[in-house]
Amino acid sequence: MRKRCAIKHGIFKEFLAEFLGTFVLVLFGCGSVAQTVLSRNTLGEPLTVHIGFSVGLMMAAYVAGGCQGAASLGSNITPGTKCPANPIDQRLLSVTQARAQTQAASSGGHVNPAVSLAMVILGKLKIWKFPFYVIAQFLGAFAGAAAVFGLYYDAFMDFTSGILSVTGINATGHIFASYPARHLSVLGGFIDQVVGTGMLVLCILAIVDGGNIGAPKGVEPLAIGLIIMAIGVSMGLNCGYPLNPARDLGPRLFTAVAGWGMEVFSTADYWWWIPVAGPMVGGVVGAVLYYLLIELHHPRDEPEKPREEEEDEEDEDEDSSLKDKYEMITMS
Repeated sequence: MRKRCAIKHGIFKEFLAEFLGTFVLVLFGCGSVAQTVLSRNTLGEPLTVHIGFSVGLMMAAYVAGGCQGAASLGSNITPGTKCPANPIDQRLLSVTQARAQTQAASSGGHVNPAVSLAMVILGKLKIWKFPFYVIAQFLGAFAGAAAVFGLYYDAFMDFTSGILSVTGINATGHIFASYPARHLSVLGGFIDQVVGTGMLVLCILAIVDGGNIGAPKGVEPLAIGLIIMAIGVSMGLNCGYPLNPARDLGPRLFTAVAGWGMEVFSTADYWWWIPVAGPMVGGVVGAVLYYLLIELHHPRDEPEKPREEEEDEEDEDEDSSLKDKYEMITMS
């Protein structure tokens, strides 16, 4: 069964992983919003939503992070590899492991087109894979929204009396996609998304950077989930920190065809494009800033010489010094 059904081609594995990871993110995230709104805040509050999205991203990273064509988070050294006896080889092995950890982490579990684009910009994801990642992420988000709607269908009908709307006292469109607060301008919303997504990508790069402190193997998704929690409690006032074009546009497309209509695009002066374009710009900004200010300045991977070689060089220097002194004496 395994031999017959297992997918061999790496890009298809990555496609399925990104699809399922984004599905998990939206199911937990939008599900937490649905529970809060449809219960009229009796079974939820803003903190519920923050926890839902942060844990959702953490679980998405666990689901998809190790299922890519590249190695899973950590090292790509195969189990059972013997540790070299030569000190130089040992240091080279540790360098290889650190590089593998960074590469593996940046090759899977993105669940966000902005993160995927940032990895393309940094050369950590092949550009031809980018469209596959994005399509998988949008499909996963769409499916996740459909699952939330199906799960709470009866609650939706009871809450709205069968009238699905984006605005008004019984509005439910914001369960699936972001909409701006009344005080927020178009420029303010765009800046909000650039800054928020920039911080998300910058912190993710720090966590998976083998040349930085990073996080222990297997703990990276937990740390990444905490980033969402931090952004939610500090940058959620303006529009609810979408930070992810797939997470926002995918469910928005679902609501457009599921009964909310084209109002999901026209509301708030056609707000819909801001949580799509803003995060893409923010992801690039965050990636470039981290590379220029941190990653570019990591020490070069040059292992130190073994002690034996250093002693041999010292002996050669002493012999050379004695020879020079002897020549000076004979010349005088």
